[in-house]
Amino acid sequence: MPDSAADLVPPRPTLPKLRDAAADCRACPLWEQATQTVFGAGRRSSPAMFVGEQPGDREDLEGAPFVGPAGRILDEALQLAGIDRRAAYVTNAVKHFKWEPRGKRRIHAKPSWSELSACRPWLEAELDVVRPRVLVCLGASAAQALLGRDFRVTRQRGEWLESDLAEHVTATIHPSAILRQRDDESRQREMEAFVRDLKLVASVL
Repeated sequence: MPDSAADLVPPRPTLPKLRDAAADCRACPLWEQATQTVFGAGRRSSPAMFVGEQPGDREDLEGAPFVGPAGRILDEALQLAGIDRRAAYVTNAVKHFKWEPRGKRRIHAKPSWSELSACRPWLEAELDVVRPRVLVCLGASAAQALLGRDFRVTRQRGEWLESDLAEHVTATIHPSAILRQRDDESRQREMEAFVRDLKLVASVL
């Protein structure tokens, strides 16, 4: 069993080539419980790339990123921030759904550092092909996978960060964090803060 997807990345990659190669990825054990690989989606010429943690239950079943409840929150926030959803390439730091059974439900489980590291070559290849002007890390796992294990979204969200990954790099919460709030008031407050962070992105697009 390899511990990195690096050897699976095709030479002179394109998004279709990467998607095809990732479909058979066995670089970490997560593929064993997943329905399928969920690769990124969007245009090669997208000026902005949004990176989340991992696919969820709906994404695992449909084979596309950000099509579940968190994806609907992201779509709404992008619209409120004035960002054309078609201008966004969306993907995840981990391409397989990691979950634990709870009754008949499959509940999200946080990917380990070794799983994030094994999957990073796919993310690096996506960045190399798309070459976005703006890179947005959604949540702690995505930010730490790309910016280092010590990065804290709670301390540095909504500001431009020093990085050679893209011309502009920033981090904010994952939209699923809004869904986890206990009441409508908290959800509204978190949504407003999320939209403020995305307006920073809109300012350079």
